[in-house]
Amino acid sequence: MSASVVPMFSFTFSAQTLGEVVETVFQWIDEKHRCRYIVPVNVDVLVKQWDDPDLQAALRGADLVLPDGQPVVWGSHLLGPGLPERVCGSDLIPAIFEAARLRPVRVFLLGAAAGVATEAARQITETWAGVAIVGTYSPPHGFERDPHECDRILGMLAAAKPDVVAVGFGAPKQEVWVQRHLHRIDARVVICCGATIDFLAQVKKRAPKWVRSIHLEWTWRLLSEPRRLAGRYAKGAVLFPWMLGLEVVRAKRRP
Repeated sequence: MSASVVPMFSFTFSAQTLGEVVETVFQWIDEKHRCRYIVPVNVDVLVKQWDDPDLQAALRGADLVLPDGQPVVWGSHLLGPGLPERVCGSDLIPAIFEAARLRPVRVFLLGAAAGVATEAARQITETWAGVAIVGTYSPPHGFERDPHECDRILGMLAAAKPDVVAVGFGAPKQEVWVQRHLHRIDARVVICCGATIDFLAQVKKRAPKWVRSIHLEWTWRLLSEPRRLAGRYAKGAVLFPWMLGLEVVRAKRRP
């Protein structure tokens, strides 16, 4: 299993493939050690962390930072050997479920709109043998600022004792919340997974595999949700090349 890393944007990206990350997750489950967390990082997250100290701290504290976005992978090759492939949450979670056919796993779905995680749990149970959904919860708006609600969520996790918690609050809320409460999360692995719960419930459709294979999933999502994503993608298209240029200059100045 590869243990190499690629430093980029003040963070350390894992150079593992999707299959290697799945193996790492099950290794952590078997170790029954402290809770660890995984953060897939795309262009949007990189842009948001630029002036967000809390998100920066969450990314630096993650046990695995994964390249969730082909521009991140391409950019890494300007700095050295680079990252082998894109590893996004919406691929990682199903890959873990596939592996659970041989190695059972207990999962808690945390996030998405009311009722969505419940529907995702139903479809997961029907599709993947070996996956036990031990709990679902969709927190109310603003829960992250309510200590009592956070305590309630942490109590649910302690009672369910999942191996894996899939957290779908969206960035930067999910990363910051997990990092702040990690010491109280009773699980082996937490994965910040964005819209993955929505995809699993089929309330949102992922791009077809052929679209993903030519690295145009972002186009599919933009066409699916133009009002929500147009501004985000436009900002990333302007700022990410500039940020990457600065990173290349810094890399050349290093001894």
